[in-house]
Amino acid sequence: MKKIALIGLLGILFSCSEGLHPDFNVNVESAKKFLELQGTETDLEGQLALIHNDVQWQKAFHGGGLANKEQFGLYLKGWHDAMEDVNYTAENWLPGVSPENGMSDGSVRSYGKWTGVHTATGKSWELVTYHTWDFKDGLIIGGGDYFDAGGLMNSLASEEMETAE
Repeated sequence: MKKIALIGLLGILFSCSEGLHPDFNVNVESAKKFLELQGTETDLEGQLALIHNDVQWQKAFHGGGLANKEQFGLYLKGWHDAMEDVNYTAENWLPGVSPENGMSDGSVRSYGKWTGVHTATGKSWELVTYHTWDFKDGLIIGGGDYFDAGGLMNSLASEEMETAE
């Protein structure tokens, strides 16, 4: 009898817990589209159309701070100009949670790997990354890139110096 009561109590607790935010799947598709456009290297305007005017984006570079929409556009363009054949392969797409209550809030997180070719040297590279996206009115309003951008650029600059010698 105690087992039945325990199973019933657990059933009630789990049925009352909140699942995924209703916008999560749509937001995942927006994040995927955003990353796909990063790989095209030609559709910066398409990427920026997915961004809210009040965006605050954490750039990957040390000391980079938060970027507004104009600064974020320049940041994206810098990556477009420096790299070719860019592709993101996600390991997963995870729901984010509200820091206030720990419940799913529609935000998206992803661990994955970027690959590409450095424009100046032709050197292939790959980089394990973590990204977050927060949404407002169906647009990306916040988030960030978390990876060793400086290390990547330094490794490619070293290759440039070796090639020049």
